[in-house]
Amino acid sequence: MTDWNAIATTVEAITTEVGAKLLQDFGQVQASEKADGSLVTRSDQWADNRLREAIAQAFPDHGILSEEGDQTFPDREWCWIIDPLDGTTNYTRGLPLWSISLGLLYQGVPVFGLIDVPPLRQTFQGVWIGASGLPGTSRARLNHQPIQTTPDDPSSNHFFNLCARSTAVMKQPFPCKIRMLGSASYNLLMVAAGVAVGGVEATPKIWDIAAVWAIVHAAGGTWVALDNQPVFPLQPGENYRDRSYPTLVVSRAELVDRFQPLVGFLANKA
Repeated sequence: MTDWNAIATTVEAITTEVGAKLLQDFGQVQASEKADGSLVTRSDQWADNRLREAIAQAFPDHGILSEEGDQTFPDREWCWIIDPLDGTTNYTRGLPLWSISLGLLYQGVPVFGLIDVPPLRQTFQGVWIGASGLPGTSRARLNHQPIQTTPDDPSSNHFFNLCARSTAVMKQPFPCKIRMLGSASYNLLMVAAGVAVGGVEATPKIWDIAAVWAIVHAAGGTWVALDNQPVFPLQPGENYRDRSYPTLVVSRAELVDRFQPLVGFLANKA
């Protein structure tokens, strides 16, 4: 039987250790630019190495795909996808919105996610059984307390989160207050936690979304692939380094028709 509590406890201990080290260097490291234009620091690289080492030790039969390591999906029934530091620009500039993200996939589909936000002392986790046939109950939690998406209708007093590549939506009438957080996972987590009614990411990579996918679904949210291409299951042997996943997340399915026409053009930025 799959022991979700044991998995969560093990992974939380790993991210707590890594987060403590990252906090020591927070706002004090220099970043360099990678080929895709994103930033990387020695902290990203150290965290990626340590997370892969710890996951391999705790789950020796599982595969691993990580942002700073091997980005080819392995031919394993279970695989972890690691984002060692989501929000690197925030991290280097001293803005306390960055996270460590670990998603567990079963047969290529996320079933568990844990995202630790060390500077805010927030740990999100979710189990999403979906159609996997695995035992257990879907659940989403923040600091071990249940969370769920908001049932509210959008208004000028509700939040909708953007990414840096989606600011063009502000050129048209928009039904909510706009926010930009600088971390793909935290953007979408705010929908899962009921803080925002929706969020959009124009060019997230698989390590940006694998963990939050499970949490959003477990919290009752709706995920829309803006390019109409299925996100999961991932395919063994495929390299996911350059693939982006333009994404809309809303608090409930009824809001898809409200927001998708406003953000659908972002699929062309992927």
